[in-house]
Amino acid sequence: MRTKLGALLCIAVLAGCTTAQNFSAPGLDPIPGSITYGGQPRTKLTKSPVGSSFPHNFIDQYGQQVEETYIIQPDRSLKIAHREIRPIRFHD
Repeated sequence: MRTKLGALLCIAVLAGCTTAQNFSAPGLDPIPGSITYGGQPRTKLTKSPVGSSFPHNFIDQYGQQVEETYIIQPDRSLKIAHREIRPIRFHD
């Protein structure tokens, strides 16, 4: 019984691991190019409903394409809800 419980615990921990560069976690830190890098924007989104989301695409400091999704919080601040970093692609 103990062995099965330990194995299930290990499987649960490993299932949470990922090697992809998709991040979906509360409290993602802003990176250069993010709307919230250096603090919240000075203007508030007053016409957008609380809980709505919108995308923001930019090129990071390493030349990679980054797509972030923001959610408008009740205090009208922005929270990064999702970040996807696409690798640099060279075309012939």
